[in-house]
Amino acid sequence: MEIPEVTITCCNTDCGISFAVPQWWHRGKRDNHSWFYCPNGHHQHFTAETDEEKLRRERDRLKQQVARAEDEAREATMRAERAEAMRNRIERAKKRLEKRTAAGTCPCCQRTFSNMSTHMRKQHPTFVAEAVEAPKLKVVK
Repeated sequence: MEIPEVTITCCNTDCGISFAVPQWWHRGKRDNHSWFYCPNGHHQHFTAETDEEKLRRERDRLKQQVARAEDEAREATMRAERAEAMRNRIERAKKRLEKRTAAGTCPCCQRTFSNMSTHMRKQHPTFVAEAVEAPKLKVVK
């Protein structure tokens, strides 16, 4: 039975000798990039990336891209949920303030008056409804 052989040429420019090695040995050296010697004793190894290594590297790169995209989507969802929660809190505070104001409670001094418009005109002439502070909300990034 004949063993298939592969011919290799020494990479040393002063040598250039060609020698044959078994195919299984050649495949092993090419796959694991281990060092070997030519018949004249020159130390060498295969540096080229194998197809399997290229595919593995590409697979790992794609996995990282997917993980990064999933993280970005998760962060965007969390930011949207926080913004929605803050909007809801501000809306509730606004409704509460409108209800209290309609019942005669001053938004500035928190006292109740039967004639709110007169009180606001005399006691808080510079008051602007939009200037009422929103509830103290903790902003989370």
